[in-house]
Amino acid sequence: MQSTIKMIPLAGAIAFAFAGTAFAAEEQIVKIGHVGPISGAIAHLGKDNENAGKMAIEELNAKGLIIGGKKIKFELQAEDDAGDPKQGTTVAQKLVDAQVKGVVGHLNSGTTIPASKIYFDAGIPQISPSSTNPKYTMQGFKTAFRVVANDAQLGGTLGRYAVKMLKAKNVAVIDDRTAYGQGVAEEFMKAAKAAGANIVAQQFTNDKATDFNAILTAIKAKKPDVIFFGGMDAVGGPMLRQMKQLGIEAKFMGGDGICTEAMAKLAGDAIGGEGKVICAEAGGVVDADKKGMEDFRAAYKKKFGIDVQLYAPYVYDSVNVIATAMQKANSVEPAKYLSELAKIHYKGVTGPIAFDARGDIKDGSLSMFTYKGGKRELMAVVK
Repeated sequence: MQSTIKMIPLAGAIAFAFAGTAFAAEEQIVKIGHVGPISGAIAHLGKDNENAGKMAIEELNAKGLIIGGKKIKFELQAEDDAGDPKQGTTVAQKLVDAQVKGVVGHLNSGTTIPASKIYFDAGIPQISPSSTNPKYTMQGFKTAFRVVANDAQLGGTLGRYAVKMLKAKNVAVIDDRTAYGQGVAEEFMKAAKAAGANIVAQQFTNDKATDFNAILTAIKAKKPDVIFFGGMDAVGGPMLRQMKQLGIEAKFMGGDGICTEAMAKLAGDAIGGEGKVICAEAGGVVDADKKGMEDFRAAYKKKFGIDVQLYAPYVYDSVNVIATAMQKANSVEPAKYLSELAKIHYKGVTGPIAFDARGDIKDGSLSMFTYKGGKRELMAVVK
């Protein structure tokens, strides 16, 4: 009798152990890929993005989402493309081989565009939080989306602003020959010309250059009112320093690549006073959405001990958009949730997110900034 009594708790323990195993089996690991330049000149922007991806993943896991009858545990598989197209395609294939269910990235248009073919062939949805070259969504890939306005909007707005608001008549243009830099510079020139400006000089550099004296000396002779640079802050900052050394007084303009908190540090006192440097960021929130963005920035700083650099809010929203599409489809499988992603209506920290037929964000906004006292200062949000 005693042995029978002892067997009951043992049997209960065994049953509990099996029940625990069955419960654990209900958890499903879902990998989301993230790609950005974690090494190289713009690693500060890549790390900014990766941090936001980690933050979104942690918050999703804290919610304990049930999708397809299983408790989902998201994991961020973060890869470094160093801003290099070849490395970008290599890590894209790595993510495909790892069977990620979605990708947020890449940061640069030059890496995003070639990588997008790999994701498309594998049927994996991709949301770029920052790539602005129009070609990305013009390839006909139903897996490609972006949550920021493209170069046609960004470069065009800056070109019109240079002529109409800054009264620029003579404009010089420099680009770094990347897909992003060349694209935004071309759109700027189109709009500036259409608004009545003369393009008095067009020069080229590369995204790793440090000496711009030759091209800036050639430009100085043309006496431009505005110099537009298509490229990133790691090049734009030193270029602005050399403009000051050469006594070039033209205003300096650029797209979101130079529109960072780090730009003031990279340029030093050459950043000048209010209105010397004018840039536009693809994105921006109006009054009704400001609190969400401010709350995100505060939470980000509390978590990582640093300020948001540039694209982090768009990465954060992109991860959440993918998770929301999965919930709507009740599936984490790309083939099943892709249609929900295409028709998503999501209220993010960057504002409302919905995509058009190409995968571009609908009604994308732009934020115009200048620098004052070494700090980036918002001038206006425009559509």
